[in-house]
Amino acid sequence: MIARIHQRGGAGAIFLLVLILAAAAFVWWRFFPDSLPKEVRKVAPPSPVASPVLYKWKDANGRLHYTDVPPPDRPYEKVQIDPNTNVLPSGVGPVPN
Repeated sequence: MIARIHQRGGAGAIFLLVLILAAAAFVWWRFFPDSLPKEVRKVAPPSPVASPVLYKWKDANGRLHYTDVPPPDRPYEKVQIDPNTNVLPSGVGPVPN
């Protein structure tokens, strides 16, 4: 009887450890995808937080809008933002005014 309880406790601990590791991997992929190893970045889908999709559309008055939700009643265009746009190389600061 004690052996069965001990075995169940061990299986539960292993399950909990696997669950924690999976959650940590998910958080790493979702919020810090650039720090993942190169091999993982090749096979992992792009993180929606790191490179969100925006929607570009015009309203009834012809004004241009950018939103994170597509409009339900008018045509729109998907715009993918490059997270490396306007990033200064390491060691280079902004130009003073």
